[in-house]
Amino acid sequence: MKFKNYLIPLVLLAFLVLLLFQSCYSVRLASVEGTPNPAAPMVRDDYYRAMEVTELDTVITIGVENKDFTYLIKVTDLCPTGKLHTVEYTNTFGAVVLSAITFGRKRKVKIKYVCMKP
Repeated sequence: MKFKNYLIPLVLLAFLVLLLFQSCYSVRLASVEGTPNPAAPMVRDDYYRAMEVTELDTVITIGVENKDFTYLIKVTDLCPTGKLHTVEYTNTFGAVVLSAITFGRKRKVKIKYVCMKP
């Protein structure tokens, strides 16, 4: 009987935690100069549907003495010009919790970027 009394609050708490870990916000920076690199097959259904998107989803480690982190965009097959047209940074509640628990040393990074057309 005691377990049944706690079942509904536990289910609601689990649902709330899952909802909070999925909540996020995104910041998108786009250039008005230049043309984005087009996607060969249009497989996306979002803002990037006609663009070739590179996605970076990783956890970076920042030392105590460092205050910033630099990710270099090099000329590769994914980005033939090395110039950026659009950059989107997404922050989730889970990333904020990870950063708080590790005192800012580890940060979950989710970035999408589109290179300029050669």
